[in-house]
This record gives sequence, C-alpha cells and structure tokens, in this order.
Amino acid sequence: MTQTRPLVPSRFVRPSIPRAGGGRDRAGLVRESYAMIADGSRSFALASKLFDRPTRERVWMLYAWCRRCDDLADAQDLGGELGDQAGIEDRLQAIKVLTRRALEGGATADPAFDALGQVAGEAGITLDMVNEVISGFAMDANGFSPTTEKELMRYCYHVAGAVGVLMARVMFAPNDSFIYDRACDLGLSFQLANISRDVIEDARAGRCYLPEDWLADAGLSRENYADEENRFALAGVVARLVHRMKQYEDAARLGAKHLRFRQRWAVLSAARIYGAIGQKVLERGQYAWNRRVYVPFHEKLWHVGGAFFEAVTRRAPEPVEWPPYKREDLRPVAGW
Repeated sequence: MTQTRPLVPSRFVRPSIPRAGGGRDRAGLVRESYAMIADGSRSFALASKLFDRPTRERVWMLYAWCRRCDDLADAQDLGGELGDQAGIEDRLQAIKVLTRRALEGGATADPAFDALGQVAGEAGITLDMVNEVISGFAMDANGFSPTTEKELMRYCYHVAGAVGVLMARVMFAPNDSFIYDRACDLGLSFQLANISRDVIEDARAGRCYLPEDWLADAGLSRENYADEENRFALAGVVARLVHRMKQYEDAARLGAKHLRFRQRWAVLSAARIYGAIGQKVLERGQYAWNRRVYVPFHEKLWHVGGAFFEAVTRRAPEPVEWPPYKREDLRPVAGW
C-alpha cells in the first residue's frame, strides 16, 4: 500500500503557536469591542466608562463575545429585531466551535471571539465558565419556555447570572463565593428587567419567558397572554417579575461593597439604570408595551450621580427580603 505524501515536507511545516486573542493586536480588539458595546447597549456602555482603564477594557472584550453570541443565536444585529430562527442549531454549534478555538489561543477570524481569547488569557476564564453562558443559548435553541419560576430563574442564570460571574472574574474581584453570588444576582436582576420590557416583542418572535403557572394564576395562557385585551392582567404578572428584579438588585449591592471604588461606582450605576427600566415598566402598567421603555440620558446621569454617593458611603443595607433562589440552586453543577 502506498502512503500519501504530504504536499510540503514536514521539516518546513511549523505548528501554529497559540496566542491570546488569536494573535490580533490587543488595542485593536479593545477598539472593536467598545464599538460593539456602544451600539449594542448604551446603558452598559455608559456605566462601563466608570471603571478604571484596565478593567473597562476587559469588560468591553467580554461584552463583545456575549453580544456576538447572542446575535448569532438570535440571527439579529447588535440586539435588534429577532431574525429567522431557522438553522439555530447550526449557529449554536458555530458558537461552541469558535469559543473553544478562541480559548485555545487560535485565530477565529471574528474579533468578538478573539476578544474572548484575549480577556480569558488575562483573567483566567475557562471553557467550563463560558459553557454555562452558552447553555442559555442552547435553551433558546430548544424552544425553552418556563413552567415554574425556578425554571425561569435557571434560564436567567445561564444567559445573565453566569455573565455576572464572568464580569466579577474580569474585575479581579476577591475570590469569595459571597461576592460571586452577588455578581450573579446582579446579572439575574438585569435579565428580569429585560424580560419585563420585552414581553410583547418576545411574544411576537414566538418566545415566552413568563412562568406558565404565573400566567395561570392571572387567568392567562401562553396562547393569549400577549393579546391586547389581556394587557391589564399581563401587567399584574410582570409586576411579580419586577418584584423579583428588585430583590436580586438589592442583594447584589452587598457584593458591590467589596469592590474597589471605581468598580463599585460602575456596578451600582448599571444596577440603578437597569432597575429604572423595570420600575418604568411597573409604573406604566398595561401601557408599558405601547412603546419601548428606555432610560433617557439625563436620567442615566442622575443615576450615575446617585451611584457615586452610594459608592462613597458603601451603604448597602441587608435586603428586607432575600430572593428565593441562590446561584447554587440554579447551577447544574456545584459552585466554585
């Protein structure tokens, strides 16, 4: 049997050397990552500028990967309107392959994934950590819709709570389980705010993130909760969602006390701004979805100012009522 000869003699072949960021220039990755956060999340972009420079650059690079994965999974552009969901399994597989390659130091030809490789090398982010986020995209790919509140919160953990944990990692927060739990709480509160704002938009895309038993308590179902004539009852269901959001936001403040000042200021600013989204939804009641809820720039500045004084005083009272689910209740494996 003849053996196929290589096209190039082996003495001339050089294995590619793994490099964080796939060999891309770090400054270029930072610039492209900031462009993504500036277009994809103005609220978080504003808050992120309060970090010290090394921290905000790592935060931007991590955000770029999260944003890119979300866009690939939902066939959308920078968090815009959901696209055609056909082929979502293939897109999910692409996310997994590119993520693994980025963490191995290989070039991916995608700046957002190369940015993940860069920040992972700097902050010690592992494949197991990012896989917990990717699991959230897989839940959407499988048509997830929660039956109970715990199922909702497990979804929120994967798509946002686990991101909060990664953010604590890139901030080099003290390696303490209490602080990481509170970082998870902040991510959970953000996701609950987003769900409350996007209930009708998600329904139009065939997605429902409200627990089925909550809908049943209000005399609604997955088939009719988004109907115009049911908005008053829907507002009552979403009020429960906002209540949970506030609980997780209050719990997260206890963790922020242990961060450095500028990190604390940035985190508290983001918490206030996202909390304002949920509060606006609550106040508008049945009219909350007639137009998209947002926080105007002048109000964001007011929240940034309030967060400054909160960060200076390090005032974070014990929550009157702790949220019902902890990180350890929502993770599929034991905490680290």
